[in-house]
Amino acid sequence: MHIDDTIRSRKSVRAFRPDPVPRDLMEEILELASRAPSGTNIQPWKVHVVAGEMRDRLVAEVMAHRENDPQDAKAEFPRTSKRKEPYTGRLRTLGKEMYGLLGIPKGDKAANWRQWGRNYEFFDAPVGLIFTIDKDLDAMSFIDIGIFMQTLMLAAKARGLDTCSQGAWNNFWSVTRRVLDVPDDEYIIAGMSLGYADETQPVNTLVAEREPLDSFATFHGFD
Repeated sequence: MHIDDTIRSRKSVRAFRPDPVPRDLMEEILELASRAPSGTNIQPWKVHVVAGEMRDRLVAEVMAHRENDPQDAKAEFPRTSKRKEPYTGRLRTLGKEMYGLLGIPKGDKAANWRQWGRNYEFFDAPVGLIFTIDKDLDAMSFIDIGIFMQTLMLAAKARGLDTCSQGAWNNFWSVTRRVLDVPDDEYIIAGMSLGYADETQPVNTLVAEREPLDSFATFHGFD
């Protein structure tokens, strides 16, 4: 697959088949992803890759904690993003399209709660990834991890696998930390589902829109 096709065909998949992903394939993808750019080459990324019984245990314990202590849905690290336009509008458009495909009407809090919980089941993907970072590192290292995750997603897509990056996994971090034995000096910043897309599910027809070039790019010095 040409790199352009890989980039254009990658999307967030929210329903997976149970087909297992071999460890050697995961190692190949992760090794390739480690070639991602990194400021001053500090390579801050750390990732826990879960499958099989460990994946099932993590899912079960986080889901149980979510039901028993839902107010614990907060990140361990500061999140200061302020929702404003045009960002809020884009978020609402995506939500309307996604929940429409899922058949969840606006205002159905119970159904919304269940669908949000699908994040913590890795949308049934056979592989889950949890990304962590040393607490002493700054925002530039968060950027590095984002680049690493993007490279990983493209490497997976080029091999016939799909993914969904998930900020939801920085909630309920205390359970994830305990189950995966994540050191106390690391933040749990994101998760990712990885596997083979279930093409029978309508939600996987969703392709999020992108803004036109002139909405985000300013050119200087060109003819």
